[in-house]
Amino acid sequence: MYATAFKVLEILEKSDKPVPSSDISTELSISSSAVWKHINELRMIGYDIVASDDEGYMLDKSNMDFRPHVVYKHLKTKVIGRRMRYFDSIPSTIWYGKDLADQGELDDLHGLVIIAEEQTGGYGRMGRAWVSPSGGIWITIVLTPKIPIDHLFMLTLAGAVSVARVLRKMFDIGALIKWPNDIIIGDKKVAGILLELGAEGEQVKYCLVSLGIDANISIDKLNEPIKHLITSISEEVNHDIDRAALLAAFLKEFEARYDMITLGEYDAVIREWKTFSSTIGRRVRINTLRNSFEGEAVDIDPSGALVVRKDNGKIEKVIAGDCVHI
Repeated sequence: MYATAFKVLEILEKSDKPVPSSDISTELSISSSAVWKHINELRMIGYDIVASDDEGYMLDKSNMDFRPHVVYKHLKTKVIGRRMRYFDSIPSTIWYGKDLADQGELDDLHGLVIIAEEQTGGYGRMGRAWVSPSGGIWITIVLTPKIPIDHLFMLTLAGAVSVARVLRKMFDIGALIKWPNDIIIGDKKVAGILLELGAEGEQVKYCLVSLGIDANISIDKLNEPIKHLITSISEEVNHDIDRAALLAAFLKEFEARYDMITLGEYDAVIREWKTFSSTIGRRVRINTLRNSFEGEAVDIDPSGALVVRKDNGKIEKVIAGDCVHI
């Protein structure tokens, strides 16, 4: 979608001074109005480009390693991620996604990926704050799925499976999934998935799949209450990783599973989730809004609920709640 805009971007990247519109027009064989159009496209997705009538266009080259054109170079998807919007800082990518979906043409938004270098108001399940400093991967994918409402939870499973697969493939890290939506290394969280719906009655208008990965995050710089609970990829491999390549790989894996879900291949995704599960077979403590209990996690059912055999032998299915491995 941004092929010509990214060619304009490449010209600006190579220059340490403003580039006249006429030079861009001549090099790409496009009109001056087309140059202006593509400059605005680049600004819309997050690039800071200064314009001067006398001198031309100049690009702010700070924090370029995770911009859309870098991700795009690695991208191998058909739809998801073919359009992106980038922010150096934003309260929450999911809030921005909600605003876009509530105001825009939904068909035009399907597959859009919103990227932030940092979030100042990121949150996870049950509205809990999610620390989202620079160096992580903080994204929201906007989808308009044709999936039965009782199977939309599969998008969370697909996201978790995709993260676990990519971390194993790219970094040889034994990533596992902790029910319901955490990706862990050892006993520490490295990523999380959040699914939110926009609906009118029983009609789902859109889904927002948000992903947070602690990629190049220094754990020592985090606050004491959480630093012992999480890890980052860079901490695990002892060097900073290529976030653009990781994000592109995740989007490819996620799109493959999204396609499976739209075709009704639910069992295949559930089987993969179980393969990576760190929860099934573990003794757990479940905390819900109504009660707390302990038992053994024995399965997840076709609705995504965690099946727990309680200490009294009774089976309980947990649709929503906190799961603590004990």
